[in-house]
Amino acid sequence: MAMTLRLTDAQQEALRLTAEREQRSMQAIASEAIDRYVSDRMRRRDEIIARVVRDHKVLLDRLA
Repeated sequence: MAMTLRLTDAQQEALRLTAEREQRSMQAIASEAIDRYVSDRMRRRDEIIARVVRDHKVLLDRLA
């Protein structure tokens, strides 16, 4: 799926320099960054849910 990503000049330059330094495409680096962000967000969400369930087990059992 095609998409346009608008970056600030500073973001674009940082991405370009990183791509050059790592000898990878800017597309590959941006895709990896998005994958990591999404994965980290899901992991953090799951940890928060697990903590709420653990910390409020008695209340949740009463509400069930």
